[in-house]
Amino acid sequence: MDLRPYLTRTVIFGTLSVTGILLLITLILIGWTSPRFSPDVGFAPADLTMIPAPTHTPAATLPPTPDPNATPSFDPNSIHIDGYVQISGTGNDGLRIRSAPGLNTETVFRGEESETFLVKDGPQEADGYVWWYLAASYDETRAGWAAGNFLAVVPSP
Repeated sequence: MDLRPYLTRTVIFGTLSVTGILLLITLILIGWTSPRFSPDVGFAPADLTMIPAPTHTPAATLPPTPDPNATPSFDPNSIHIDGYVQISGTGNDGLRIRSAPGLNTETVFRGEESETFLVKDGPQEADGYVWWYLAASYDETRAGWAAGNFLAVVPSP
């Protein structure tokens, strides 16, 4: 008499087959498969991103102060100190505002077409251009030298 009638050969092989299939599915899901069967699945080291060391940022130059004893004499239709100008003629490329007059000086920021500035100093000639020191009335950090060829006089706001 058999004491274990529930352990037939079919039940044993069926249980082992289901267990093997579940084990294989589990290994596939956690990535423990052979690379020749699934090259995109598996454990890989993380990518290493190199971040460059910070560089020295030069100190900002202070805007020149106008002579308080000088009497202004200017044409209201030309660029002058304490007048307002607008970037014009850059074709939406903007205008490089520089740390000093000249084409080889550092670009401080890029002024946008139609952006308005207050003229604080100038004119100075360098590299075939007449340069003006400009400052944005809404942000004191937006200040620097710009070539007058790309500036148009506008009325004060």
